Amino acid sequence: MNRKYLEAKKTPRRNMAVIWKVLTRKKVINPATAEDTRLSRILNTFDLTALGVGGTLGVGVYVLVGHVAKNTAGPSVVLSFLIAAIASAFAGLCYAEFGSRAPRAGSAYIYSYVCVGEFVAFVIGWNLILEYIIGSASVARTLSSYVDTLVNNTMQNTFIEIAPIDFPPLSRYFDSFAFGISMVLAVALSIGLRQSSLVNNIFTTVNILVVLFVIIAGSFKADVGNWSINPNQNCTNCTYIGNGGFFPFGIEGMIAGASVCFYGFVGFDCIATTGEEVKNPKEPSLYR
Repeated sequence: MNRKYLEAKKTPRRNMAVIWKVLTRKKVINPATAEDTRLSRILNTFDLTALGVGGTLGVGVYVLVGHVAKNTAGPSVVLSFLIAAIASAFAGLCYAEFGSRAPRAGSAYIYSYVCVGEFVAFVIGWNLILEYIIGSASVARTLSSYVDTLVNNTMQNTFIEIAPIDFPPLSRYFDSFAFGISMVLAVALSIGLRQSSLVNNIFTTVNILVVLFVIIAGSFKADVGNWSINPNQNCTNCTYIGNGGFFPFGIEGMIAGASVCFYGFVGFDCIATTGEEVKNPKEPSLYR
């Protein structure tokens, strides 16, 4: 009787130990097959660089700059991006180290699976999916807004008339144009990485040329006086723009803006995700 009682008492502990072991089990990569893959190794250094730069330009330049400058940092958004870039550089070095040790597709998912455990990898994997969904959706919606502005908001008025959404947390309408852009790019990516990387290289080159044109053309109109805000106290219907100056929202606003701008530097994560499709990956240092 006592033996049965003791065994029953130990059972929950054993079950918890088994559950903990399952949640923390790590993926073991065989050194002999570390670089074996069913994916096509077709990417070179330029392709990887274009992927990273394209991701940063898409979200960072076209989405975050205006939002952070208007609501969070003001003119000090330039420092917000600088701080975010420095933090991203250190994060990129960490990704490079992990990538040399585990040359597999999956980015932070596979790294945490190898180093920490399965449960943490599960959470990070789904967070990565959410990150890319939000990033691609925001860029597609921004592109749709730019195109719609050129046609005098014709798409917006049509979509509101056809399929309005009366739910304040969501948009006023279903943006079919942005959805169509996302689907077209998804189909292009599924056709093959070689074709999609070529398209990405072309668009990234065009993006860089546009940014350079804006910098060069804008430098002729540069005025340091525009780097400080002079709030109009008599304006009753204006958006709140802080207390004026280079830091209208204070140092706290600049730091808060840096935390948002960091989201724009998702390019290095994209490079790590496609590490298994690189032509000549280096031998993992873990197995040397």
